[in-house]
Amino acid sequence: MNAVTPAGRPGLPTRALVVWCPDWPVTAAEIIDGVPATGPVAVLHTNRVVACTAAARADGVHPGLRRREAQSRCPGLTVLDHDPARDARAFEPVVAAIEQIVAGVEVHRPGACAVAARGPARYFGGEEAAAEQIVEHVAQVCEVESQVGVADGFFAAGLAARTGRIVPPGDSRTFLAGLPLRVLGRPDLAGLLRRLGLRTLGDFAALPARDVLARFGPDAALAHRLAAGRDEQPFTPRQPPPELSVTADYDEPLDRVDAAAFAARALAEQLHDQLSGYGLACTRVGIEAVTAHGQELHRTWRHDGMLTAAAITDRLRWQLDGWLTGAAARRPGAGDAASPPAPTAGIVRLRLVPDGVLARAALQPGLWGEIGAEDARARRALTRVQGLLGPDAVVTAVLGGGRSPVDQVRLVPWGDERAPARPGQPPWPGRLPPPAPAVVLPAPLPAEVYDAAGEPVTVSARLVVSAAPARLAVGTGPAVDVTGWTGPWPLDERWWAPAEARRRARFQVALADGSALLIARTDGRWVVEAVYD
Repeated sequence: MNAVTPAGRPGLPTRALVVWCPDWPVTAAEIIDGVPATGPVAVLHTNRVVACTAAARADGVHPGLRRREAQSRCPGLTVLDHDPARDARAFEPVVAAIEQIVAGVEVHRPGACAVAARGPARYFGGEEAAAEQIVEHVAQVCEVESQVGVADGFFAAGLAARTGRIVPPGDSRTFLAGLPLRVLGRPDLAGLLRRLGLRTLGDFAALPARDVLARFGPDAALAHRLAAGRDEQPFTPRQPPPELSVTADYDEPLDRVDAAAFAARALAEQLHDQLSGYGLACTRVGIEAVTAHGQELHRTWRHDGMLTAAAITDRLRWQLDGWLTGAAARRPGAGDAASPPAPTAGIVRLRLVPDGVLARAALQPGLWGEIGAEDARARRALTRVQGLLGPDAVVTAVLGGGRSPVDQVRLVPWGDERAPARPGQPPWPGRLPPPAPAVVLPAPLPAEVYDAAGEPVTVSARLVVSAAPARLAVGTGPAVDVTGWTGPWPLDERWWAPAEARRRARFQVALADGSALLIARTDGRWVVEAVYD
């Protein structure tokens, strides 16, 4: 299904208008908790800065910085914990204010929302005029700074909003081409692409889509389409049948946030299970509520990927929290028009309407559970283990360069920068050919290698092997017949630094017991370095 632009040209995504509030976690803390945003303030999540004020940036603080580094650069920094519920509750009045002048607002995340650009542009006399009207209205009603970006597709429009830019129709791909890979919001994928020599979205978009899907998986395929300015079209979203919506009625009206949160979880899981039963998932969800006095409330939440049960629960809980307590969260002095339509009575009916439905029957469940939930669950579990046992108790492997298997992998504590010990770009002459060993021993094991006559096998300085290896003994174990061997692969590193110099001759051997080993001759002795599968 081809999208149609306002100009009627097929093949381009729909023109989107995105409203973005800079540093929203900091602004939300000021609105809800009264923390002054005029000084140096930073909001942290998993020990890293996710947002900060202009005063903090002036001292060198920026998103992604670790807590200690941020505090060392700005000793007077006020540090706050990230609270998504607080951000969503504070953003509800902003969304309500935008809805006063435009229709069909979709909340992307707290601090960012979007609408189709065609309606506002026609009503206000152009996209630039519509952007000015929205920014001015939000500033007057909510006393909140905002920026608007317009482009072909929500992804490009969201990035354009960072600079308040209106990208001409058909130019979104050119606009995206020069941006760095980190704007995709996928650090692991961006790091992998950088190691492959790609630096910008244009480099990534130039790869064949079929190869990206086969090599990196469905999420990378979606990121590839975003980099090419095509948004989420590969999944062909369609209108869901009416029976996919779920509704719950309550005899006792929900007027407390804790009771509403409990109800939200059950309803969200019901929707997710119903969609999964049809082999479907959704990227947007409409939340509808009816109060005991018949008042109707509605909001649409949007997500970059597929909404899991936990993600639906969070958004429903945030929205109910915003409806039930949003009026109390208004900034002092703001007009009444900024307040959300606060319920006049308790909520007696909740309805979830899935939108942006896509087929997921061909997707294989991940190692950690449902697709999209594995990252969140794994991060929570690993962070908790670190909190109990210390930062070095959880490490992840980072693949880098080197000539030996032990040099190519670096163990990095969870949450630290995943930088390889050695860059992977140099050709590394002398590197072992594939396949790579399955197990790299933390400490080499001593070994003995004998020829057919039972004499020890040696290797000369000119890499001449005294005889073909016939038997090998590891440690104090019995000697096993060698059924095949290849080598040597010489390694002579850092000869100019005697304290760090290494000179070895490495061999791959297959044994009669079915095992295969990587052995090396160094300093006049044999050692086992790794085991092949």
